[in-house]
Amino acid sequence: MTSPDTSGTARLLSPADVRRLADRLGVRPTKTLGQNFVIDAGTVRRIVRASGVEADDVVVEVGPGLGSLTLALLPHVSRVTAVEIDPRLAAALPGTVAEHAPGLADRLEVVTADAMRITELPGPAPTALVANLPYNVAVPVVLHLLELLPSLRRGLVMVQAEVADRLAAEPGSRTYGTPSVKAAWYAEVRRAGAIGRNVFWPAPNVDSGLVELRRRAAPATTASREEVFAVIDAAFAQRRKTLRAALASWAGSAPAAEAALRAAGVEPATRGEALGVEAFARIAENRPA
Repeated sequence: MTSPDTSGTARLLSPADVRRLADRLGVRPTKTLGQNFVIDAGTVRRIVRASGVEADDVVVEVGPGLGSLTLALLPHVSRVTAVEIDPRLAAALPGTVAEHAPGLADRLEVVTADAMRITELPGPAPTALVANLPYNVAVPVVLHLLELLPSLRRGLVMVQAEVADRLAAEPGSRTYGTPSVKAAWYAEVRRAGAIGRNVFWPAPNVDSGLVELRRRAAPATTASREEVFAVIDAAFAQRRKTLRAALASWAGSAPAAEAALRAAGVEPATRGEALGVEAFARIAENRPA
C-alpha cells in the first residue's frame, strides 16, 4: 500500500462552516437535487478510511456540494475530480479548498455537469469513486460511472439505507433485484456500514448506508451487456411471475422463453430473484432468433 502524502493538510468543515458557506452562496438544499450536506467531520473521515484510497488514486466524487468530503479526500489521494450539477456549488468549491486546504488546491478539478450525462472526464483516468450520492439518482449514477469508466478499480458510496441493501443483496434475498444484478456485472458489492441522519443538514427522513464496490471482470459470455441487462429488466419487471411468464415478451412467447431457459440450464418455474448475473448472461445467449 502506498503511504498517503501528508505534505498538505485540510481543515475540515464544521457545521457552522457549512451553514456559513450556504448562506454566503444563497444556497438552500433542495429535494429536487437530493441535496443533504454532510456536517460531521468524523463521518467524512470514516468514509475516506473505508474507501481504501491510496496516494496514487484519482478519485471521482459526484455531488461534492459544499466540499465536506472533498476536503477529507484531498490529503490522501493524488487528484479529486468533482462532478457537481449545481453551478453555484461548482463555482464555489475551488475557493473553499483554497481557504481550507491551500496546499492541496492543485489536486482538485471541478466539472460542472450532470453525472448521468457525462461522457468523459478531464485529466488522468479515475481509479476510485467516492461520493455521498443524491438518493434519487444513486443507482443510475453508480451504474453509469462503472460502465463509462473502466479504469475505476474500487468505490465507496453513501446512499439511502434501502438502496444500499438493494445494491449489496445476494440472490434469494427479498431486497435482491435489478440494481443488485446489474451492479454485480461490474463489481463485488457489499454493505460497509450504516450512517445516521444527524450527520446531514438538513437531516433526511431516512438513514444512510455505505456500499463498497470492488471491480471484477464481467461474466464470460457471448452476449453483450445490453442484451444481458434486457433480460434482467424483463425478469424483474414482473418479479412475482415465473421466468417463463416474465420473459415471454422478451423471447416472443412463453414457449420460446421456456426453450431459452432450458437451454441456459434454468428451470422455467424459477423466479428472477433466485438467479445470479451469470445465469442471466446464459439466458441472454440463448434468446430465440
